[in-house]
Amino acid sequence: MLWLAQLGSLVGTWMQTVGAQWLLVDQPAASTLVALVQTANMSPVFFLALPAGVFADVFDRRRLLIAVQTGSLVVAAVLATLTAAGEVTPALLLAFTFLLGCGQTLTMPAWQALIPELVPRSQLPAASALGGISMNLARAVGPAVAGLLIASVDVAAVFALNALSFGFLVLALATWRRRPVEPDDLPERFGSALVAGGRYIRHSRVVRRILLRSLLYVVPGTVVWALLALVASRRLGLGPGGYGLLLAALGVGAVAGAFTLPRLRVRTSTNGIVLLASLVYAVALVVVALVANPAAVTVVLFAAGAAWLAVMASLNATMQLFLPGWVRARGLSTYQVVFVGGQGLAALAWGLLAEQFGLQAVFLAAAGLMLAGAASLRWWPLHDTEGLDRSPAMYWPEPHLDFEPEPDDGPVLVTVTYRVPEERVPRFLEAMDLVRRSRQRTGASRWDLYRDGADRRQFVETFMVPSWAEHLRQHGERLTGTDQAIEERALALADGTPEVQHLFSVPPRS
Repeated sequence: MLWLAQLGSLVGTWMQTVGAQWLLVDQPAASTLVALVQTANMSPVFFLALPAGVFADVFDRRRLLIAVQTGSLVVAAVLATLTAAGEVTPALLLAFTFLLGCGQTLTMPAWQALIPELVPRSQLPAASALGGISMNLARAVGPAVAGLLIASVDVAAVFALNALSFGFLVLALATWRRRPVEPDDLPERFGSALVAGGRYIRHSRVVRRILLRSLLYVVPGTVVWALLALVASRRLGLGPGGYGLLLAALGVGAVAGAFTLPRLRVRTSTNGIVLLASLVYAVALVVVALVANPAAVTVVLFAAGAAWLAVMASLNATMQLFLPGWVRARGLSTYQVVFVGGQGLAALAWGLLAEQFGLQAVFLAAAGLMLAGAASLRWWPLHDTEGLDRSPAMYWPEPHLDFEPEPDDGPVLVTVTYRVPEERVPRFLEAMDLVRRSRQRTGASRWDLYRDGADRRQFVETFMVPSWAEHLRQHGERLTGTDQAIEERALALADGTPEVQHLFSVPPRS
């Protein structure tokens, strides 16, 4: 039910995009204005995506989604009314597009973070591909329907149907009986939750590499989504129906790519999928640049759609599988900043470059960038996440204190003292480097390792946590099975049980 409702909403969103772009193709400086539709739709991610991830991790996700979709319904309905009255200017159209983009930005982290509640972990890659199917099926259906409506009725009808699609999604969310979620004993405040999410991303090499690969793919790939309306009208001589069919070719190709993706996963790695898809997409860009035959362009756009889906679904699934539950929405919101924000800025850049150098030169330049990104896999491959245990692990013993600190008390300095035989020291130091990253991902704002000058076998690990509540979250929800394995590897190289101390900051007397 939720998937079908989301599909309907995505169809409406693509109808909205086509309608907005087609209203601008006859305006002065059309190349820039048409590209600005994508920019206005995607730019909210730069200031709303990270807060949206915090909201989705801290608040009830179902209620958050209902509120956001209701707001989007109102905005879309007002835009449809103004368009029917002939009162929409380019500036006003871009403003409403920006507001709808705000709704999409607030929706995405909460929506994706809900998926693990709906399917078992083993089916997350398939669920990610299914999400890609809905997005690209919408690309196939939405533009085609929008083109027909624009040709037979007007753009206002397109905007009205988009408003109706938000209503269906609100209804589906309102009737979903979500399993009750246990309230958090230590609910995070917005500021500390935002900092904790940023700290996790900063100290996770796996997440940083996924973000890099996404950026290297979407920047050149966005040229198609940003300028295809101009390719249709100027290079191929097509009307709104033809433009809709070109977008439909991208969408149908993506759906076909989703069905072939499981077979690709069996035969190659995620790095192999990204490499193959990048090569296919680069060839498609060259054909769009050099061939003015609508049939040939339609065929290569079908292949480009399949390649786009293969990369996006693979990266999204890898991110979903790797992120632990406590920070999933915040991690996905960062991915959204890179993915959608990269598209928004790239769309504007490609539009400005097309004004200066023409469509052909821009598409050839994008093809070169795509090939360079594919070549960079040699130096910056995605990390292998197979076999990592991302389930919560509560293996730290309860801290024993002589007083009961307040949750906001801090900072707290935690010290762990190890005794390590001389012959194991090199391996211990290597293991502690992984421990450092684990501590920093889960809450430590500072980490150090010291060796006792009077006893070479004694090492003292220290890490600073901003508050007592933050440290209790490390104990109760933030550690995973992988963190436990990392720590046990270091403990196995030390003799005996390490001594742990919790030191609280004492404010100076005035």
